[in-house]
Amino acid sequence: MYLNKKTYVKYWEHNGDDNYEVIVKKAGKVVESIDTKKITNIEEQVGYWRKANAIHQWFVDNVQGGVDECQESYVPVSKLQELLDICLYIKKDNKLAEELLPTEDGFFFGPTDYDEWYLQTIDQTIEILEKLDLENTTDDFYYQASW
Repeated sequence: MYLNKKTYVKYWEHNGDDNYEVIVKKAGKVVESIDTKKITNIEEQVGYWRKANAIHQWFVDNVQGGVDECQESYVPVSKLQELLDICLYIKKDNKLAEELLPTEDGFFFGPTDYDEWYLQTIDQTIEILEKLDLENTTDDFYYQASW
């Protein structure tokens, strides 16, 4: 389960070379085969979960329109903030877990109990989302699971 951030960095000639530079290196060496003036986005993996079935189901229900086909799906910042708020509520009162962020059965989905594993997933999600500075970001976010 991955949350990726895409940062727009497209080169616009009218801005001039002084306003723009992307350098791509691999093993410390510039990759000459990439025309950096044609790079439009830098993509980073900013979140990774494993067997966090409640988080996955939340994305399916709230971002993917109920379709779970391992597709990449755009996630509005407002939805990430909503998920963060839910996790913070559960952290304050874990009795809200089943109501606000229920677990989901499924192949490779992990346990469905509201136990320490579940609460670790909540903590992990809070940590991931708080690092994104959701109130100030201009980046785009995408969720994708791979089973």
